[in-house]
Amino acid sequence: MENRPLAPELAVVRWFNAREPLTLAGLRGRPVLIHAFQMLCPGCVAHGTPQAEKAHRLFRDTDLQVIGLHTVFEQHDAMRPVSLEAFIHEYRLTIPIGVDEPGSGDPIPVTMSRFRMRGTPTAILIGRDGTILHHARIQLASA
Repeated sequence: MENRPLAPELAVVRWFNAREPLTLAGLRGRPVLIHAFQMLCPGCVAHGTPQAEKAHRLFRDTDLQVIGLHTVFEQHDAMRPVSLEAFIHEYRLTIPIGVDEPGSGDPIPVTMSRFRMRGTPTAILIGRDGTILHHARIQLASA
């Protein structure tokens, strides 16, 4: 049996489309798909976020929890929560979306750092036991 790492906890400062804050500890026992994105990332807007929204809608009657994580590591002034709220409305997103906690003196947000993400869009699949089953930055083919 492969030794897989336990997923670190999310560090989220604000939630959209969620009745209450979501935690990985609270979701233990369910599979979780995290879609990390930035609203000004062309690959996220064109591909990753629509795919995450589609997965959210397709699997809504299962125990899979799809989570969007807005993790800003560049252009911080342009991607504030008020802008994200407009983005969510404009793109009619229903997926629960958390705003990653800004890094302390570091442009890399806390959850992005904890998961050692290398950019956006990134997909992370967490198993029912809380371990990371898959972690990959989505590489998009150029047209």
